[in-house]
Amino acid sequence: MQTNDLIELLAKDARVRARFGHVFAVALAIGLAVSAGLLLSTYGIRDNMVAAIETPRVLFKLGLTLLLAITSTRLAFLIGKPGLSLRSASLSLFWPLLVLLAGIATELTVLPQGAWETSLKGQHWAFCLVFVPTLAVAPLAALLYSVRQGAPESPGLAGAAAGLAAGGIAAAIYAWHCPDDSPLFVATWYTIAIAIVTATGFLLGRRILRW
Repeated sequence: MQTNDLIELLAKDARVRARFGHVFAVALAIGLAVSAGLLLSTYGIRDNMVAAIETPRVLFKLGLTLLLAITSTRLAFLIGKPGLSLRSASLSLFWPLLVLLAGIATELTVLPQGAWETSLKGQHWAFCLVFVPTLAVAPLAALLYSVRQGAPESPGLAGAAAGLAAGGIAAAIYAWHCPDDSPLFVATWYTIAIAIVTATGFLLGRRILRW
């Protein structure tokens, strides 16, 4: 390969990467806006959020879901670019897990054992399992579309990463409405809801992210 050919190839690759980054950012912004708009236009933010946001459990829930949304979205972005190392982005997913485990341990310490089951079940677990995946529809569609513009090496894994990111985003948005604040509730029902979205992303990714 001559020098001119190599320069042209690198220039094309740079344009593809720049385009992918732009598409990803725009699609993500649209997905976020639609999901947040859906929450605000239906159930809205919880009535006592101004006071509730000052409590440790609510701060924990908001911080945890935001951390998961950020780390998983970074993974979904990188997985759309072939040849990039995913090690750092994958390892960063342990941070939300460690925060969640710390929250669970703290909750089990401060609550009497007789209150564990009540805190875990909460009052709106069924709604959580339905509404989080509903809020994830727009982000998942946006992420799958944008990742498709790249060249993911593993369609199923890329779809799962998009699903995890969409689930994290949806959970972070839903947390502003959810009146169940216990880390036990979050660890159980948020996790199940996000897992549903992740599995959906995996199945969809295997079909639509092939290239």
